Amino acid sequence: MSMVDSFEKIPVKIFGSLGEGSRFIGKEIASLIREKDAKGEKTVLGLATGSSPKSLYSELVRLHREEKLSFKNVITFNLDEYYPIENDALQSYNRFMKEQLFSKIDIDPANCHIPNGQWKKEDIKKHCVEYEEMIDKAGGIDLQILGIGNNGHIGFNEPGSSIYSHTRLVPLDNSTRIANSHEFQNMSQVPRLAISMGISTIMKARRIVLMAWGQIKAPVIQKAVEGNVTEQIPASLLQQHNDVTFVLDDVAASELTRFKSPWLSGEIEWTPAMIRKAVVNMALRLQKPILSLTNGDYNDSGLSDLLVEKGDAYEINLQVFYMLRDSITGWPGGKPGSNLPTHPERSEPFPKRCLIFSPHPDDDIISMGGTFMRLHDQGHDVHVAYQTSGNIAVTDEFVTRYLDFAVGFEVLSGIDSQKSSQILKQATTYLKNKKPSDIDTPEIRSIKGLIRRGEAKATCRYVGIRDENIHYMNLPFYETGTIEKKPMGEEDVVLTVELLRKLKPQQIFCAGDLADPHGTHKVCLDVVFESLRRLKEAGDDWLKNCWLWLYKGAWQEWDISEIEMAIPMSPDQVLKKRFGIFIHQSQKDMVPFQGSDSREFWQRAEDRNANTANLYAQLGLTKYAAMEAFVRWHY
Repeated sequence: MSMVDSFEKIPVKIFGSLGEGSRFIGKEIASLIREKDAKGEKTVLGLATGSSPKSLYSELVRLHREEKLSFKNVITFNLDEYYPIENDALQSYNRFMKEQLFSKIDIDPANCHIPNGQWKKEDIKKHCVEYEEMIDKAGGIDLQILGIGNNGHIGFNEPGSSIYSHTRLVPLDNSTRIANSHEFQNMSQVPRLAISMGISTIMKARRIVLMAWGQIKAPVIQKAVEGNVTEQIPASLLQQHNDVTFVLDDVAASELTRFKSPWLSGEIEWTPAMIRKAVVNMALRLQKPILSLTNGDYNDSGLSDLLVEKGDAYEINLQVFYMLRDSITGWPGGKPGSNLPTHPERSEPFPKRCLIFSPHPDDDIISMGGTFMRLHDQGHDVHVAYQTSGNIAVTDEFVTRYLDFAVGFEVLSGIDSQKSSQILKQATTYLKNKKPSDIDTPEIRSIKGLIRRGEAKATCRYVGIRDENIHYMNLPFYETGTIEKKPMGEEDVVLTVELLRKLKPQQIFCAGDLADPHGTHKVCLDVVFESLRRLKEAGDDWLKNCWLWLYKGAWQEWDISEIEMAIPMSPDQVLKKRFGIFIHQSQKDMVPFQGSDSREFWQRAEDRNANTANLYAQLGLTKYAAMEAFVRWHY
């Protein structure tokens, strides 16, 4: 047994991306189906919904189309469904499964079983018993696919669910409703109940595979895999199953001891980055400044090997202290006329042509507004590329408000407003009768996009950016009119390559925040990475002098042990950034699809920036009002 095994109580397989992980699971499912087919037996699968299995279902569709995997002898049982909800509602799991999988493979619809959100409430107990009986009649579930909620739920078995529970109607925990609110226009539309398989039902499956992708799942994965078995973390109950595997991408696994504190789980190479990580984490845990750490602290924290290899604690402390000190700079574009070998950015060339990629029309000011303004104020040629229209995040009420203004302006100006009035009437009528399952018309989406474009332009003018330095990309993957976006497409990459070749920047800033509940940031980042890969492959010479910096969005910040450039902000600069965020009026107060954080974006940004500054101060560095953080990406 390895040291890793002594911490991890559930077998874990880790992949570089969710795509690789999904292909691994898809291969296992395909092997099971073919093995059962060869025996003349049916395969019984338990299936999950939500964002996690989407890439798996895409892989199963690919296996069906390209490798002739047949689902004719497959029976499926889904874990759960919202209640009450119409089966054709956009957020319905019945609709989800048809769109993501069932309509694209050769499965018999009669073999697809999903709890029904339209069952009469007085009949639900009877239907739940029948659901359990159907599973038993099919011979039990051969392979159960699971996701995991941020609070550890599996299916909709919330914390506190009994290990003996069966299929039933359950109340949804408020944290689950908040986490799933990005699927709905607002919190009031998120159902408070759901029908879910019980934990006992899940545990009866002969084999279980739980998948988790992204940083946001990392904390609960650690608790489920390494913590105690407890009904307060339902996924931890899987430790008692005799054939279960967690399939993770590397960021979902990042809180496991083997990554968080690898010196505790085996031999490691003490690189400067690893030393920094170990010492910073130790100092924060002990609530000590780095220069105050002692040999005893190292020994008590499992870092005796580091002392043996590198010597006295004080020398190691100084090394890490200087690393942190040198990451702080007020010159995000490099300090001109200076020779500073340890500075995060190059002094030359000056001024630089800087390109900020903003996935949504406000990520630039929310995530790096202080740096944005400082780059401009220090004389750099700053360009902003708004990658998507952001139209889905505008409320219907905002559309009506702007149309009212447009018609009123034409009346005051003496312009014939008949056509505008007609548009207003049509839009108002549509919005008044709009159902939760309805998709906005192209006209409504265009108006919402125009609102966000206007706010983005106003922000750039507030910073001082010229109109010709503003680029609206409107990447096609985003323009579906729904929460569900298309995968990265060729046109997205072509548009990005064209812009990069046109500008030839010496410095690029990109959103590296993969916790975005929309998934938009991930696609936007992948588009930039793919574009840079193609340009490098094509031999574009200007790339040799172009550095890429990653910022994080409104949902989280880089771990302080990873930060390579920290831009301090004064109280006045914090206030100026806040006013820049306020320009985005359509995103003020409660906005659609806000995710699991109920704070406004300016509050999130200020809290996050202040926390980064406080952590630096806690470690013994200068105390600033706030800091924005970046990590360099080497391509």
